Amino acid sequence: MRAFCALLCLVALVAHAKHVVQNWDITYVTTNRGLNQTPKRGIGVNGKLPLPVVEAVLGDTLVLNVRNSLDTPTSLHSHGILQRGTNYYDGVAMTTDCSIAPGTNFTYYIKLDQAGTYWIHGHTHEHNFDGLRTPLVIHDPQDPNPVEREFLFAAEDWWPITFQESLAIIMQQHGPGYPYTNPPYTLINGFKDSMVEPLHFEPGKTYKLRLVSMMSLPLWEFVIDDHELLIVEVDGVATKPKAVSVVRLAPGQRVSVLVTAKPSRNLNYQYHMTTFADYLPPIQGVYPQQINSTAIYATGAPVFVPQAIPSEPFDELSIEALEYMPAMTTDRSLFFNATYGFSSDDVPYESFNLVAYESPKVPSMFSALTTGDMSLNSITYGPATNAQVLKYGEVVEMVYWSATRVPHPQHLHGHSFQVIEKGRTDDALGQFRRRVPSKGFSPMMRDTVMVYSGEYVIVRFKADNPGAWVMHCHFDWHLGQGLNMLFISAPRLMQEKLMVPQSVVDQCKRQGIKVSGNVVGHDTYNIDGAPKPPGLIINRFY
Repeated sequence: MRAFCALLCLVALVAHAKHVVQNWDITYVTTNRGLNQTPKRGIGVNGKLPLPVVEAVLGDTLVLNVRNSLDTPTSLHSHGILQRGTNYYDGVAMTTDCSIAPGTNFTYYIKLDQAGTYWIHGHTHEHNFDGLRTPLVIHDPQDPNPVEREFLFAAEDWWPITFQESLAIIMQQHGPGYPYTNPPYTLINGFKDSMVEPLHFEPGKTYKLRLVSMMSLPLWEFVIDDHELLIVEVDGVATKPKAVSVVRLAPGQRVSVLVTAKPSRNLNYQYHMTTFADYLPPIQGVYPQQINSTAIYATGAPVFVPQAIPSEPFDELSIEALEYMPAMTTDRSLFFNATYGFSSDDVPYESFNLVAYESPKVPSMFSALTTGDMSLNSITYGPATNAQVLKYGEVVEMVYWSATRVPHPQHLHGHSFQVIEKGRTDDALGQFRRRVPSKGFSPMMRDTVMVYSGEYVIVRFKADNPGAWVMHCHFDWHLGQGLNMLFISAPRLMQEKLMVPQSVVDQCKRQGIKVSGNVVGHDTYNIDGAPKPPGLIINRFY
């Protein structure tokens, strides 16, 4: 009977599947987004900000017809979409493609075989920072949690300076500089706080709230006074229901919660979205910034007054994935120390293990596809990519380590990982060590995990998605400073099965970028001319 039901569901899904077509002309948009700021040159779609929200149904194909009307290359990354068999549509410049050249067109065909909450953002030159970002919601016709209605809350920080201007300040010699002279403000669903709409609740009804962090830097929390939030999805992966009073999100993360309305209309309630960055000096009205609105049960009803607004970190180790999978057994363990240091000319960089990422001269996916057995050697991809070559199906454990004073939301492309353990980097006795049970527990899976200052996090993933995949910090500045690295997963299988569309190759040719050979386009191990990471002197006080 189960197999028959599964077959019927599959047939229904295939019958429903369609192409969801978006026609996007990526343009500059000079705006202050309605804030009390100097307008800046942002990046929008079809001359507008915010971008349109993209909604589809599980099994659809998202067709993104893109025109690049900027004066610089750009690309789009569908954050959280695994891109199985379509590594070339992951949108990572000089890893999976050559970006979209100015004045040209390109089409992404993205198979939506994952239900849940995701987002699309610019990846080349961190165009995300300047506004090129929007939620992507993939509905499941067989959703196990039917609700009365859904609400979307997408948070972003809008700066009055561009990414390139801010990065120049951050990376100034003898730096870092101070970019907060022109501070950002938080937008919800693309608009300022006074335009945040109320929720309308019917007594006893259940609602789904999708929370999306499209932030470049700060964290944010969501609370509805005197209401329980039931977590049912994290980063696109369904979870066993977990009741909390507050949800905290770091840049790149998504959480969906169910809220069951009160049984009566006697009171209305406020909900709160608080932006903060406790790893930075406070900025009045910015860090923290609280945006409030109302959950309305009855017009004119008195508003519930809470004793306090709760605040707490998101506890991955207490949440289980809905689909049972115990903690995977490790085949390989890798250590990633998020380090901060200065180059010989005193320029600040972020790095993994003191290797600050520099892009190769040939996209790494093409190097993996065209170098035969050399694709198995990490040197093929150059010393500045910090590449790790993975065997198909091996379970990789990553120990994220952050001994500096700044935290890091670490995002892995092409995979979701189990969150296994957390602790403190200065804990010699193990008294702060927390670990999921090895049996009878299904560790939560996600694609972006927050590693707080002075802490470590251990995650595990299965290398079952052949391709070239980056792993990086989702603070845009840190990515720009080099906190990025490369996984080459199953290069022999890539060579057998990955068929790159001609349109991807053509974009490289237009820009004079080679599509074969190693990091510099040689068919040998000679990597003369490859970008080299700056030799960093670690700064223990940052």
